[in-house]
Order: sequence, then C-alpha cells, then structure tokens
Amino acid sequence: MDIKLTALDWLVFATYFVVLAGMGWYLSQRRSGDARDYFLGGNQMPIWAVAISVMATSQSAATFLGGPDQGFRGDLTYMATNIGAFIAAFVVMAFLIPRYYQARVSTVYGLLEQRFGASAKRHAGGMYLFGRVFASGARLYMAAIAVSMVMFHNIQADSVVMSILLLAFGALAYSVVGGIRSVIYTDALQCAVYVLAALAVLGYLLWMIPADFGTILSALQQPLDGSGSKLKVIDLSLDFSSTGVFTFWSAITGFVLLNIAAFGMDQDMTQRVLTCKDGRSGASAMLLSVVMIIPVMLLFIFIGMLLYVFYQRPDLMQLQQGSELATTFAGESVTVFMYYVLNEMPAGLRGLVTVGVVAAALSTMTSGLNSMSSVLIQDLYRPWRERRQAQNSVLTPIPERHFVRAGQFGMLLTAAALSAMAVLCFYWQQYSDMPLLAFALSVMVFSYSGLLGVYFTVLFTNRGNAHSVTAALVTGFVVTLFFQPYILDAFGPWLANWDLGFTWQLCIGTLIAFVVCCLGRPVQATSPTHFDVTGDAQ
Repeated sequence: MDIKLTALDWLVFATYFVVLAGMGWYLSQRRSGDARDYFLGGNQMPIWAVAISVMATSQSAATFLGGPDQGFRGDLTYMATNIGAFIAAFVVMAFLIPRYYQARVSTVYGLLEQRFGASAKRHAGGMYLFGRVFASGARLYMAAIAVSMVMFHNIQADSVVMSILLLAFGALAYSVVGGIRSVIYTDALQCAVYVLAALAVLGYLLWMIPADFGTILSALQQPLDGSGSKLKVIDLSLDFSSTGVFTFWSAITGFVLLNIAAFGMDQDMTQRVLTCKDGRSGASAMLLSVVMIIPVMLLFIFIGMLLYVFYQRPDLMQLQQGSELATTFAGESVTVFMYYVLNEMPAGLRGLVTVGVVAAALSTMTSGLNSMSSVLIQDLYRPWRERRQAQNSVLTPIPERHFVRAGQFGMLLTAAALSAMAVLCFYWQQYSDMPLLAFALSVMVFSYSGLLGVYFTVLFTNRGNAHSVTAALVTGFVVTLFFQPYILDAFGPWLANWDLGFTWQLCIGTLIAFVVCCLGRPVQATSPTHFDVTGDAQ
C-alpha cells in the first residue's frame, strides 16, 4: 500500500503545528503566579471553554479510531450509554461539585482529607495516578501507532518510540508554562481539529458511495447477513458478558457509576470543572459537555456505518463484489477506520485525518499531564514540604512560585511516565492477545471501583476511617483484578470461560468496596493543617 505523505499532506501538518505553536506561545505569556492559578486557572475559566475541554478530555485517539470501528461492527447501542452519562452528571452536580467548591480543594481527593485525614487523600491520589498512567499511556500508544504508520510508513520499534516522543514533546511544549489555562483553551482548538477531520471524512464517504441517504439508511436497517438493524439504539437483552456492556441495563447501572467516577472523582476531568468561578458554573459546564459529546460520538459511529456500506455492500457501491478488507499493517491489527485512511484517503485529507488523530491524542495527554501533576504536587509534595518546613521550625512561608515550578516539573515527570507506559504497551502487544482498545477503555475500572466505594461512604454515611479507606481502595482493585480472564484461568478451567463485562465488574467492585469502607469505625472529621493553594492556613 502507498501511504507516503504528499506535499499537500505536509502543508496540512505544518499549518496545524504553526497554529498550535502560536496559540501556545500566546497563552504562555500570562505566567501563573501561584499554584491555584497554575492548576485551577484562578477559578476564572469560562463555561464554554471548560465544557469543550471536558468533552475533549473524554475523547481520545481511542475514540477517534474505535468509534468508527464500533459503527462498522456493531450498531448505535453505544449511544444508549449517554443515559448513564446524564444520570451521573446530575448526581455529580447535586452531591460532589458543591462539596468541592465549598471545601475549596485544589484536587478532588482533598475532600477525603477533611473527612478521614491526610493518608486517605494520599492513597486515593495514588490510586488515581496508578490507573491514569495505564489508561493514558495506552491511549498515547494507540495514537503513536497511527502516526508511525502515516509519517514513517512502518510500525517498527524505533518509529513507534519516535512517534511517542513527538507526541509527548508536543503536549509539553504548549502546556507546561501556561498550566491548566493553556490546556483548556488549546483543548478547544484540538476538538475543532478532530471534529473537522471527522466531518471531512464523513463528507468524502457520502460522496464516494453512489447511493442517496435514504438508500444508505435502508441498507443499515437491513444488513445482508440478517444480523439485525445497525440503527438499533436500545438493547434490552440481559447480557452480563463483555458483549453486553452497551445494553440498556448496563447503561443505567455500570455506566452511571463509570461516569460518576469520571466526572466527579477522576482529577483528569473534574479538575476542569473546578476552574470555573463557582459550583453553579462548574455544574453548567459539565452538563453542557455531556450534551456536546452526543453528536460528536454519533459522528464517529456513523463514519463506521458508512465504512460498512463502502466495504460490505457491493450492491450499493455498484461493484461485483465487496472491497478487500485485510485490516492489518505489517502484522499489526488496525481498525477499519485506520485501514481506510491508509488505503483510500486522497492527498490532503489523509494529512487532515492524521492531524485529527494527533489532536485527539494531545488533548487527552495534556489533560492527563496537568491533572496528574496537580495530584503529585498538591496532594503529595506540598503537604510533605510544608510538614518538613514546620519540623525544622522555619517560619518563613514557602513562596507560591516554588509550587508553580514544582508543578511544571511534575508535568515533565508525568510525561516521562506516560511515554514509558506507551513504549511498554508496544512490547506488551507483541506477547499478548488482549485487545489494547478494550484495555484502554476499561482499565480505569481498577481505580474507580475503590474510589466509588470510598466517596459513596463519604456522601451517604458517617462511617469509615483512614484505614478502611485504604482497605476499600485495595479491595476495589483486587475484586476487579479477580474478574480478568488471565486471573480466572489461573484458578482453574471451570472459571476460565466466565466472561463478565467491565461495567458489571465495576458494579460488584464498587459494592464490595463500599461495604469494606463502611466497616471502619467512624472518626471525627479532621481539618487539614497545611496551607491551601491561596497561601492561607486552613
């Protein structure tokens, strides 16, 4: 296959990076004076920008490449998961966002410190960091594979590693100086780029398919293999396996929990909500982002459905037989969307789509860098440094500029961690049959199960203590780990075929973690003794 970029493709690349560099330079002119400004934008970010940033953070290269694959192989039942997203949004708006703003926490895990003490905050932050390294590292790897295919024409180790480093450097270049403010505004640009790329592909596919829109919809309603309409939105079947994670029952249970954790307990997305001026604005931004996700996801899934018509309906394409579809590249499996890009995209449009993959990857990565750095500095390093200052009887407060520089160093450190995880994923895929796309989408369940159990204890009971919080976090992880096929197989052949979808794993893990956390004898709420990000003692 000829996948060499043309001069027009490189022009598209150059234009994108020039605009991105210019925007990054402009936003970096306003340097953060304190840690609150660096990590929370001084609570001055507009609702529209935060909403786009939350949406862009929830999207990724996995969505860019996996959404069309879902449409090609499946139907619209994935869209039903938005029911769970709306339910979760209202739960977070009612119970969590007001608490975060009232407590004036700099990370979501600061709320646990006020109830259970500093160790609870540290352990919850550590669990988040653990899951985020795996999830964001896997997403970075998938984007690097796509970039390596198009830019270097191969997926050899040196090319993939170079692609990983290029993406990591690009993410740092425009976000490390300006902090969360740069991340949020450039997220808006990245979102516009990958949505524009998707719209261009959609338009090109509609132009390439010699059939009117009504005929296309009729073909999707009645596939030739008799598998059922690809336009089905609600699946009422009671399927607890991994093939049933997009059913209605999963949407109103596991996906509710998944989105509560993502919107309200995962610093990666919740941090953006905390940059608004107050809780009402933050809630509005989050709800707007949930609404905006629907048409964007529908766009990517419908691209996959058009690819189904393109490859699997020769009658509509006026061909004698369907187009050949061998979704591999140098022995590496690729999604149908990437196969189409590599084989069918014309000059210019191929460059735009590749830029879209890069934009989706950079948007998710910069969000992870800043949020992970905020937990590292505000939840781990800052309390340690202030405690050390007090032990040495030093009365002079630590300058806020010190923590800004620490936050920048934290972003460098997390970029290195995510890059290392992405490289590990490359070699891991050589020896593992586990689909990386499924891994990237479900890996946060390991962290979310325990976090949900702990936060539900905080919100709805007066039980628990620092020890039961730690036990609940570990229990949630262990329960989720138990349900993985490679663990079940180790217990014996009678469990080897037990296939439980990750949404149901989350339900069980959350319930058990909640019970474990509630077993702890309640303690009186404690007030943090360190200085908050405004420099005032709490």
